[in-house]
Amino acid sequence: MLTRKQHELICFINDRLADSGVSPSFEEMKEALDLKSKSGVHRLISALEERQFIRRLPNRARALEVLRMPDRPEPARKAKTAAPTAAGNVRSMPQPANDVIEIPLHGRIAAGVPIEAFEDHAMLAVPAALLGGGEHYALEVAGDSMVDAGILDGDYALIRRTDVARDGEIVVALIEDSEATLKYFRREGAMIRLDPANRAYDPQRYDPRQVRVQGKLAGLLRRYD
Repeated sequence: MLTRKQHELICFINDRLADSGVSPSFEEMKEALDLKSKSGVHRLISALEERQFIRRLPNRARALEVLRMPDRPEPARKAKTAAPTAAGNVRSMPQPANDVIEIPLHGRIAAGVPIEAFEDHAMLAVPAALLGGGEHYALEVAGDSMVDAGILDGDYALIRRTDVARDGEIVVALIEDSEATLKYFRREGAMIRLDPANRAYDPQRYDPRQVRVQGKLAGLLRRYD
C-alpha cells in the first residue's frame, strides 16, 4: 500500500511517460508534488523502487520505467453494524490492531562516521506491531553508509536494548563511551569490525575494549515528505 505522496508521484511519472516518453526531472517532480526539496523526491523514488513499482534505467539520466501501477483505492465503505446472532444477541465485530506505544528517541546516530552519542531524548510514537519483546528506543539516522541495507538518512532506527550481538547483526555500537554508530557487527580475530553497507565507506576496526554494543536493530520508521 502506497502513501498518498508515493501514489501521486508514480501517477505523475506514468502520465509524463505516456505523453512524451521522457521521465520528468527531479525539479518537475518536486514542483508537481509541492515538496520543499529534491531530497523528498529521492526518498519517494527509493521507496517506489523498493516496492518494485518503478526502476531506474542504468547509464541514462532522468530514465525511469514504471513496472506496475498501484491498484485503485477502494471507495470508502460504510461501517458495518454488529450482526445479530440466532439468539437475538449482538455479536461484536473484531477491532483492528492499531496499538501505538511511545519509546525514547535518543537524538541522531551516524550511519557514516561516528558522531557523539546523545543522552537527552524525546518520545516517539511507534506501532506496537513493529516491536517484539524487550525494551526499545529509537534513533534518527544521519548519513548514508547503510543505504544498501535499506537504511536511509532521516529514517528512525528502532533498537532493542542488548549488550551482546552475533556476527552479521546490525547494532548500535558505542565507541570509547562517547561516539555511537549504526553498523554491521563482526568479529575479526582479536578485533571488532564495524561494517557499513555502502562501498563508499571503509570498515572500522577497534579493540574490543573500545566498543560496547548498545542494542540491535529491530525495525525502521520512514517519513515521506
